Amino acid sequence: MKVLVSDSISSKGIDVLKKAGLEVDVKTGLKPEELKEEIGRYDALIVRSATKVTADIINAAKNLRVIGRAGSGLDNVDKTAATKQGLW
Repeated sequence: MKVLVSDSISSKGIDVLKKAGLEVDVKTGLKPEELKEEIGRYDALIVRSATKVTADIINAAKNLRVIGRAGSGLDNVDKTAATKQGLW
C-alpha cells in the first residue's frame, strides 16, 4: 500500500507507517494541481491542516482508499466528495 503524506508530521509517525510495511512518500508543500497529479498513485493520503482535500483532488484519486488527518476535525476535507467515492 502506498501512502502520501502531504503535510509535515513527526518522523516517528512516518517510522510507524514504514514498520507496518507501507510504502510512504512525504511530499509537503504541494500546490493543488501538483497534488491532483500525484494522488492517483496512492492508496492513502495523510494530511494535517495545510492540505485542502477538495472534490477535484478526490475525483482524481482513483486508487485512494482512505484519507487520514493527523490532528482533529475534517474541515479541510470535502466529506461529501469523499463519501461519494467510498473513502473513509
